[in-house]
Amino acid sequence: MSLHFSVLASGSTGNAIFVETEDHSFLVDAGLSGKQMEALFAKIDRDMGKLSGLLVTHEHSDHIKGIGVLARKYKLPIYANSKTWTAMDHLIGEIPLDQKFTFDMETVKSFGSLDIESFGVSHDAAEPMFYVFHHNGKKLVLITDTGYVSDRMKGIISNAEMYVFESNHDVQMLRMGRYPWSIKQRILSDVGHVSNEDAALAMSEVVGEKTKRIYLAHLSADNNMKDLAKMSVTQTLQVRGHIVGEQFELYDTDPKIPTVLTAV
Repeated sequence: MSLHFSVLASGSTGNAIFVETEDHSFLVDAGLSGKQMEALFAKIDRDMGKLSGLLVTHEHSDHIKGIGVLARKYKLPIYANSKTWTAMDHLIGEIPLDQKFTFDMETVKSFGSLDIESFGVSHDAAEPMFYVFHHNGKKLVLITDTGYVSDRMKGIISNAEMYVFESNHDVQMLRMGRYPWSIKQRILSDVGHVSNEDAALAMSEVVGEKTKRIYLAHLSADNNMKDLAKMSVTQTLQVRGHIVGEQFELYDTDPKIPTVLTAV
């Protein structure tokens, strides 16, 4: 069995990604209510009770809203780094000690044939990090919630078969939109979110001959649109010498509708 994944939900209202191999499965973040998460699992025909654990990226509510209730209901292990545990402990309710595990940044944990690599990103959270899943020589990269993509990050995520990549906002829509200037500054900062164009510039430096699919994630409901994001990313990639539809495919994600469970 291959490595499979589905972006269950992606956006400012909640984020969650499901990843499975033949012997283990993980939920990366659970930023929706327990009931909503169960409904999303039903849509991909998977049983939440069979999860091997919950992986946390950072403590913002759109990533941890359902973590506590799901962990308690299904007795699931939770993995997060120490600073994230400190920041989210009071937000997710009481968790039994035997379900609390530390997953340090810049380390690898192995679960059978699956190796999960953590790496730091630049976001206004305690110690935000995302994950690369390695299985049978193939690589799935999850990277959202970062103000920029550093050379260090690019080295870690380069030439993966699949990417779930942040494409948060169109800069012009954000600048002209209804958000207070302080919020706009935060989003545009190095600890905010990457724009469509900046995401594409980073993609152009990390995609390789193995790359098959890129999923545009964490799109802002107020400052972006699916078609605009795909057009902007496609155009920027083309300028940098990458042809969408020939070298790899580009997909969008949704706050409420899971992507099709796909083999890496």
